[in-house]
Amino acid sequence: MRRLVALHSFAVATVLVVSILVLSVRAQTPVEAETYRIGPEDLLQISVWKNDTLSRTVPVRPDGMISLPLVNDVKAAGLTAVELREVLTRKLAEYIPNPEVSVTVSEIRSIKVSVMGEVAKPGRYELKSSATVLDVLALAGGFTPYASRSKITILRPEAGTTKRIPFNYNKVSAAEQDNFYVRNGDVVLVP
Repeated sequence: MRRLVALHSFAVATVLVVSILVLSVRAQTPVEAETYRIGPEDLLQISVWKNDTLSRTVPVRPDGMISLPLVNDVKAAGLTAVELREVLTRKLAEYIPNPEVSVTVSEIRSIKVSVMGEVAKPGRYELKSSATVLDVLALAGGFTPYASRSKITILRPEAGTTKRIPFNYNKVSAAEQDNFYVRNGDVVLVP
């Protein structure tokens, strides 16, 4: 019996991955990922041209700040790499004439999504890039035989409340619903 359930789970996961590939090829208008915003725990490479003492790799602290010589603490979370570069350029201009700064997100560690319920591997997943609901379901190994694919709910924290977003896998497969991007803190519930 266990072998039959494992084989069925593997088949469901395979169908899910194939569905994702078919949907991405079929899509007439691709869904654009939002511009990436730096988050807590991300790792940033800050380079100041011709200044090795200021160039370094820094983690974004849980409070969203980074620490650099001369400018001390700077808020990084919530900004794009370009926006942070502009902030650092302005602050360093007080000490260095015409500083050339580049900011690169070298490791994304701030996107965490949970998948719970009738999936093969429920748990919390740390994403390395933007991902859709189907991507996250595939990471969780697909559905169990008992999953209610039409009643999936995404719980999204927003402004002190939790927004409930219905997701119907069957309608996504039939191209009747969008496969949208998950956000940091989302919980995907598969009843």
